[in-house]
Amino acid sequence: MFNIENELKKLPQKPGVYIMHDKNDKIIYVGKAISLKKRVTSYFRKTNKTQRILNMVALIDHFEYIVCDNEAEALILECNLIKKNMPKFNVLLKDDKTYPYIKVNVKADFPDIYITRRILNDGAKYFGPYANAGSAKEMVEFIKSKFKIRQCRSFKYKDRACLNYHIKKCSGPCMGYISKEEYRKQIDQIISILDGNVKDVQRELKNLMNEAAEKKEFEKAATYRDQLYAVERISQRQKVSNISENDIDVIGIARSEQEICIEIFYIRNSKMIGRDNFFFKGLNDETDEELTSEFIERYYTGKDILPNKIMCRSDFEDRDLVEQWLTGKANRKVEIKVPKIGEKIRLVEMAENNAKITLDNKEKANKNVIVDLKDRLGLEKLPRKIESYDISNISGEFMVAGMCVMIDGQIKKNLSRRFKIKTVLGQDDPRCMEEVITRRLRHSVKVKEVEENDVFLNLPDEIKKCYDESKGFGKLPDLILADGGITQIKATKKAIKNVENEIGASLDIKVYGMVKNDKHQTRALMNENREEIEVSEDIFNLITNFQNEVHNTAIGYHKFLRDKSITKSKLDEIKGIGSVKKMELLRNFGSVENIAKADIKEIAKVKGINQELAEIIKNELS
Repeated sequence: MFNIENELKKLPQKPGVYIMHDKNDKIIYVGKAISLKKRVTSYFRKTNKTQRILNMVALIDHFEYIVCDNEAEALILECNLIKKNMPKFNVLLKDDKTYPYIKVNVKADFPDIYITRRILNDGAKYFGPYANAGSAKEMVEFIKSKFKIRQCRSFKYKDRACLNYHIKKCSGPCMGYISKEEYRKQIDQIISILDGNVKDVQRELKNLMNEAAEKKEFEKAATYRDQLYAVERISQRQKVSNISENDIDVIGIARSEQEICIEIFYIRNSKMIGRDNFFFKGLNDETDEELTSEFIERYYTGKDILPNKIMCRSDFEDRDLVEQWLTGKANRKVEIKVPKIGEKIRLVEMAENNAKITLDNKEKANKNVIVDLKDRLGLEKLPRKIESYDISNISGEFMVAGMCVMIDGQIKKNLSRRFKIKTVLGQDDPRCMEEVITRRLRHSVKVKEVEENDVFLNLPDEIKKCYDESKGFGKLPDLILADGGITQIKATKKAIKNVENEIGASLDIKVYGMVKNDKHQTRALMNENREEIEVSEDIFNLITNFQNEVHNTAIGYHKFLRDKSITKSKLDEIKGIGSVKKMELLRNFGSVENIAKADIKEIAKVKGINQELAEIIKNELS
């Protein structure tokens, strides 16, 4: 059995990476350390820790570590392990994007031009990345049409020209109709355009457009107009991959009660050409220093082209180490600057202000959706707190329910709850729903508000115990969205009625059902009169996310209980099998069923299992 205290004593005073596992052997956190002994030991000592770390430590069953020669090696290994395993307690960028680039294969005799999302060290020229893939594609199509660049990806000489030559979209290099020198001149002009030197092309297009308009060739004029717009739009967004001293990324952080927004500005050739933002929940007890360090490591792990400088508000402990890693990754100097005065700090402040505005706008958008929902449902008050429930079981086995909460349009994962069904035998989802919601509502009815009520005083003691406001359910919901149609609506309303009868007072909770289509997606809301109420796209997206969350909560709890039951009933009852041996057996065979099918010799090969114990296991499982 893994003894944490004993294993802590074995840790070396060397740099490396540590990997935390839960009891199911799933990796939940990966970190780097200058001293493995000091860092890992600190997690299990009574020191000031954030809530996120406290939650993580509570789940740690065992850990492992990898010793490295130096800190830089540990940082690279940490980034690779996080990218591979996506541990739940590391800061992760869920919306890590792969942007398109325009590639000009200048090494070829007759270069071609096309869209790619991979950067290779092949001597080609790459332009981008482009936030708008449609604009990039439009630009490539225009360039090929304007300069008659070959359309085929694999070039070879042919016996006859292809269709593109005959419709005047290719100059026919495969037939020798254009020399390498003439073709190269056209490629040089294309590179000039992609570098941002588009004035000559724009001037020519304007002249052609005006000439066509004068000749009343309006269709042709519209084509030139569209091409001109494409050139102007793409030239405003593009950035060439040859990094200059003025290529800077600026990072700004803003916080709200629910979320953190990190905004990153891209400045190229002294001009801001784009930005991105990332949202994180559950990290509000992290300092700006910790967030900045983790964000830079995660964000630039997946980037092929790096800026010359990165500017941020907060300095952090391992800044020199991260600089060293980025410099090695880029094969040139990359600096992380923490400006204090002048124009550069104003850029950081601008990124922070925009992050705050982005965060505010997101929260306002969620609140606006709730206002829209109120109007569509005809509610008297704003449904600030909404709850939903889902039942999960297989043929009436391991029956559970999940509950999720949304406040002001924000899903609050910390308020999610899980229930075991206690009073229903067999598969009966409506009765399960009634039981769960009745139990949940009792928790939020305050004893002090009803203890003088005669109805309450006459209740059985086992029901009185349910009226316990210390369980963390908070206030009653304004609205319950039942995961289903009229049957689930009736079950939910019956649960509300149960509690109202017990306390002799109205709870004023509205109930609507979420009607699904053939693909199990919500298509409308339904009231108790079976009337369907169509919802807007924004409401639809909000409810769909909410429905997915409660469904995952219920399914996750069901799987947990089922797996726990399977392993407990089979392995935990065998004398001589502890948690470590059980883990080794499951790690080698994958399931109890596979262990039962294995022969004694195979079982005896597992670490910690001798021949005698293997025979006992085989007999017990058989």
